[in-house]
Amino acid sequence: MDLDLKDTNAIVTGGTRGIGRAIAELLADEGGNVALCARNRTAVDETVTALAGKGVKSWGGVADVADVKALRAWVAEAAEALGGLDIFVANVSALAQRMDDDSWRRSLEIDIMGTVAGIEAAIPFLEQSRAGAIVVVGTTGAVEIAGPPRPYASAKAALVPYVKALARNLAAKNIRANMVSPGNVYFKGGVWNILEENDPALFRTMVGRNPMGRIGTPVEVANAAVFLASPRASFITGTNLIVDGALTQRVQF
Repeated sequence: MDLDLKDTNAIVTGGTRGIGRAIAELLADEGGNVALCARNRTAVDETVTALAGKGVKSWGGVADVADVKALRAWVAEAAEALGGLDIFVANVSALAQRMDDDSWRRSLEIDIMGTVAGIEAAIPFLEQSRAGAIVVVGTTGAVEIAGPPRPYASAKAALVPYVKALARNLAAKNIRANMVSPGNVYFKGGVWNILEENDPALFRTMVGRNPMGRIGTPVEVANAAVFLASPRASFITGTNLIVDGALTQRVQF
């Protein structure tokens, strides 16, 4: 299906690895121009070069989303570099799992404030788009309890009503806002790859809990995110799309 993304302009935060990289690549495959940020200059430059090789405009910068002032400036700079903005994807997470002060602080700074600051900076540019779209990458941990309390799950859960409120308040401006919440997702260097290397037995146990008998891939999450970002999803806004291979057991009414 042609997602009608040719010549659109998108920003992806945390776009050099995992789900963010897969989203950036799929947007480019669909003919969209992409700007991305991460904290590692080498990774940013490599990704920008790879995307440019797909025949689209690509642009990147080093940015720490925990520094909201710098993030707002970077979003404006990226939108100007692309020549406008149609899509904003908030992907960065602290992935904090420990119940200590620093983990909670990082979750608030990165998962919540980093997402909100990036989106708020993007909105004035999205208002000028013919079909603006916001996509926030969440987690199934925000909608179903699995294991002990974790800052990561709680911080992501706080974004669910925020995205819904965006959808309601921006609809008249032709800007949609949606969330994609993945279950377990495997990629080299990711949390599940690290668990596989450090505790193979526990990794196998966790894989076995997935009804499909496997863990998801970044591309499978990207497929959902890019669809929601595209004009093909023109009447979908305010939703939280679960991409988990039936891992969670909650019923969505």
